[in-house]
Amino acid sequence: MEITIKINGRFMSIEVSAEVADYLEQAKRNNRKLYREYQRYWDRREYDEYIISTEGRLPYCATPEELVCQRETLDEILAVLALCTDTQRERFLLHALYDFSYAEIAEVCGCTKGSVQTSINAVRNSGNRPIRTAP
Repeated sequence: MEITIKINGRFMSIEVSAEVADYLEQAKRNNRKLYREYQRYWDRREYDEYIISTEGRLPYCATPEELVCQRETLDEILAVLALCTDTQRERFLLHALYDFSYAEIAEVCGCTKGSVQTSINAVRNSGNRPIRTAP
């Protein structure tokens, strides 16, 4: 079977088997289908996840190395928080997780802004100290 392809702007006729021609035609149809789907949802908010997954374009998935690094980081954070007092932990989490300012935390906890800053700095600095174990 003879097919015509475009290479570097020139059309060429090539003799191929029927199986190869069918494969190329199927690939062309798939590309057209994906392009039409992409045009329909150009902002990609409603891009059909089924088409993406069936065409082999899967969403992002963390690598095993990234998962191990995330787990190690989480373990380090939890170890540092375990060394802190309840007050320090509360103030640090309000600042780190909920993005409260020092003044807002001081108002919630009923203390001064300076004591909030001292507590948060103590938590941050406790991560730099080596953890000592009893002999």
